[in-house]
Amino acid sequence: MSLRGFATLNIWADDVAAATDWYAEFLGLEAYFLRTGPDGRPAYAEFRVGDYQAELGIIDRRYAPPGATGPGGAVMHWHVDDLDATVERLLALGATEYQPITPHGDQGFVTAAVVDPFGNVLGVMSNPHYLDVLSSMRSA
Repeated sequence: MSLRGFATLNIWADDVAAATDWYAEFLGLEAYFLRTGPDGRPAYAEFRVGDYQAELGIIDRRYAPPGATGPGGAVMHWHVDDLDATVERLLALGATEYQPITPHGDQGFVTAAVVDPFGNVLGVMSNPHYLDVLSSMRSA
């Protein structure tokens, strides 16, 4: 058995409503699914993002696994068409730099990461491989 593909990325927030609004502003789209907790407060919001409608879920931090208290661990990078403009926009919306824009070799792979206002790492990158795979799937 092997990994088949990214399905859902979950991030945590103390204030799911505020995080949902922030991501809606950044993504330019509204969450398609919302769920409240037993106390009536927003507990989960989900967006469908990108070429494959990948799921980005925001979960109330009360339901986070032990130790999920701050930035760290793996960084998942989303391909973006304009890395510089995307990073600039994230910072303008209140994110803070986690990893600066960093080229990796001379093949066009460039990454950056920010910490969103809710304590989650959001990686973005320019990834020629992503574009090659997308192009081959569309022409098949």
